[in-house]
Amino acid sequence: MSRKVHIQAMLADSPTDAFLRFALAKEHEKEGDDAGAKEIYEALVADQPEYVGTYYHLGKTMERLEEQAEAWRIYSEGIAITKRVGERHAMSELAGARLELGDEEDFE
Repeated sequence: MSRKVHIQAMLADSPTDAFLRFALAKEHEKEGDDAGAKEIYEALVADQPEYVGTYYHLGKTMERLEEQAEAWRIYSEGIAITKRVGERHAMSELAGARLELGDEEDFE
């Protein structure tokens, strides 16, 4: 059984498990399926916005899909969430990723 199939089987029993959903998105990434990963990451952000690791990976997925303005928005949203929950390390990673994209005026 492949890792992806194994994760999907576990998700059948625990469909709201954030870690399993995240792991499934990472498997899609490994297969080069950024659209599939994006769909899972977006659902995870919508359902469990305080699972802060999602924002960085969703943003990077958006960048690979050449959706830079959307990546900027995701990084910014993640920064706001990480500030609220006190996740300083995740906040600095998101700020760095956003800075690499450009300046704020590039995305307004």
